Amino acid sequence: MKIKFRSSCMIASALDLIGDKWSILIVRDMLLHHKIAFKEFVVSDEKMATNLLSSRLKFLESLGVLTKNKMATNKKENIYLLTDKGIDLAPIIMELVIWSNAYVREYHTEMNTSETVNMDKELVITNAQMQYRQFATQYKNQIVS
Repeated sequence: MKIKFRSSCMIASALDLIGDKWSILIVRDMLLHHKIAFKEFVVSDEKMATNLLSSRLKFLESLGVLTKNKMATNKKENIYLLTDKGIDLAPIIMELVIWSNAYVREYHTEMNTSETVNMDKELVITNAQMQYRQFATQYKNQIVS
């Protein structure tokens, strides 16, 4: 796949790949809420249009951020699992939580509160990554090759 980058800046280049809000929210849902199926993503609070969700999942798969698989028990439904590349986005998601809590709350007072904001950041990230890997392992063993 040929991707057009806006500049040679590392930040701009990363944002060209995963910087849209939908991609980050899909990774959030997978990493923190353990969503794996299209129908689970559709019911997220953000109400992403199905055509947009489908295109983002395909794009994230093409980047190697997630994989699309079939379960041996249900070959009709796709399941999506984060790769190490996707799991490694956990620190970025945590930083967004911290920044949002500090600076967005004044504009959006009804925003969720996260108990992780005042916890050890590295510990929260490591635990989220570890818990996701444990969660994903149960599905990896049931995937059709």
